[in-house]
Amino acid sequence: MNFCPRCGSPVTIEIPPGDTRERHVCTACDSIHYDNPRNVVGTIPLWEDKVLLCKRAIQPRLGFWTLPAGFLEVNETTQDGAQRETLEEAGAHVEIGPLFSLLNVTHAEQVHLFYLAKMHEPVFSAGIESLEVALFSEEDIPWDDIAFPTVTKTLQWFFADRHAGRLSQQQSIATHLHDIGFDERVDRPYKKK
Repeated sequence: MNFCPRCGSPVTIEIPPGDTRERHVCTACDSIHYDNPRNVVGTIPLWEDKVLLCKRAIQPRLGFWTLPAGFLEVNETTQDGAQRETLEEAGAHVEIGPLFSLLNVTHAEQVHLFYLAKMHEPVFSAGIESLEVALFSEEDIPWDDIAFPTVTKTLQWFFADRHAGRLSQQQSIATHLHDIGFDERVDRPYKKK
C-alpha cells in the first residue's frame, strides 16, 4: 500500500503508539490500515454417503477438484458465506451443520473454515467458477487431482471420522485444527521478500 484509501496521501510503515507490529499509517490523516488474514469459508456438502466436489474453472489450480469455498464477504457470517459459496460454485442448496475444520494457511495470509452441510436433494450444477460438479463416494475421490492441501486434509479427516463413527447425531462433532505449510507444487509466493 502506497497511498491512504481514506484521503489519498502517502503512507509510511511504522509501529503506531500502543501497537506491537508495523502497520501502514497515513502521513496526513493518521489512519492506521491493518493487513489481516482473509477468511475462506466452504462446506463439505453431503448427499447420502457421497461428497459434492467442484472442478475449478479459474486459477489457481484450474481443472483440479475442490470443496465449494471462497472468500468471506463483509457483513456475512461464516455460515452464510459457506452456504452462499456452495450455491454459487455448485448450484446446491445446503443446510449448514457444525464447523468441521479450521486450517491456518499463514503463508497465503488465509484461514480456511469448512462446515458439514446436508443436501436435501441431489440437485446441483456448475457455477461460473466450476467446470463440473459431481458427487463422489470415498473410493472415487480423485485424490491426485485435489486442488488444495486444506481440502485434502479436510476430506481425510471427514472419512476417518465417518469410519470411526464420530459423525453420528448422538455425538458432538469435534472441529479439526491444523496449520498448512507452503507447498511449492500448489502454492505461489504471496509476498515478495
